[in-house]
Amino acid sequence: MHKDRRGSTEIFRTSSTESKVFPQAMDQLTVQDGLINSFRADELNVSVYDSRSKLGSAAAAAIAFEIRSLIEKQGRAVVIFASAPSQNEFLSALVEAPSINWSRVVAFHLDEYLGMDKDAPQSFRRFLIDRLVNKVPLGEFHGLRGEAADGDAEARRYGQLLAANPPDFAVLGIGENGHLAFIDPPFCNFEDPEAVKVVELDEVCRRQQVNDGAFATLEEVPANALSLTIPTLMAIPKLFAIVPGPAKRQAIKSAIEGPIATTCPASILRRHSNAQLFIDSDSAELLTR
Repeated sequence: MHKDRRGSTEIFRTSSTESKVFPQAMDQLTVQDGLINSFRADELNVSVYDSRSKLGSAAAAAIAFEIRSLIEKQGRAVVIFASAPSQNEFLSALVEAPSINWSRVVAFHLDEYLGMDKDAPQSFRRFLIDRLVNKVPLGEFHGLRGEAADGDAEARRYGQLLAANPPDFAVLGIGENGHLAFIDPPFCNFEDPEAVKVVELDEVCRRQQVNDGAFATLEEVPANALSLTIPTLMAIPKLFAIVPGPAKRQAIKSAIEGPIATTCPASILRRHSNAQLFIDSDSAELLTR
C-alpha cells in the first residue's frame, strides 16, 4: 500500500498486486469460515455451514470473487439475482465486498409477479432495488415488468435482453416446494422451449409468500408470474444456489437425495456441470450425509 500526500489530505493507493491478492485471500478465508461439511451430489457441489450468517458471508465471498474475475478477464460481469428473504444475508455481505467495480456489472433477476408494480413492497424488483441497486453503482439493472399489459410480450422482451446479454452466472434460491425461479412442480418442464414465460403458481408456493411475510393472506398472492425457465437457467455457465433455514429442509432433501424429476425442479441442479449449493445446518437437517 502506498501513501500520497496532497496538502493536508492523505490518499491511500493500493498497488495492482495487492488489489488482486488481498481480496482473494479474504474471500478464501470467508468461504471456509463456518464450513462443516462439503460433498458432491452427482455434479452438484454442496457446502454446509454452521449458521445462516456464515452461509451468507461465504456465498458473498465466492460470488464477489467470481464478479471480480469476470471483470478482469472480459471487462464486465452479467449476473442474474434471486429475490427472496433467503438472500438477505448474502446480499448484505455482497454490497460490502471490497474491490468490485460495480459499474461493470449488468444485473437481471429471476421472476416477478404478474400485475405487480415495481413500487409495491411485494415486488421482486423492489426487493433487489432496496438491497442491491440502491446500495452499489450498478452499470445496468434490467427488471421484469410485472405491470406490463401483455405478459407474453414482456416475457419475449426479457428473453431478447438475456439473449443480447448472455449471463455469466446466476444466483438462485430454492422454494419450499423445490421450485427454481417461479417454476413450480406441477408446471415444470425440463425441456421448455421458452426462455421466459408467464407461469401459474401452485398453492405451496403461494403459501410460502404468506409465510415469508410478503402477503397477509393466500388470497392476496397473485396466481401468475413471469419467470425464467429451467432450460434458460441450465444453459448459464455457472450457478450458485443459496438456501438457508429450516423451512427448506424437505426441499433440500428432495433436491439432493430424491430422483431428478420435475416433482422437485431444483433436483436438475445435479445435472449442471458447474453449480454450487450453499446450505446451513437447518436446511441440511434431513440429509443422510
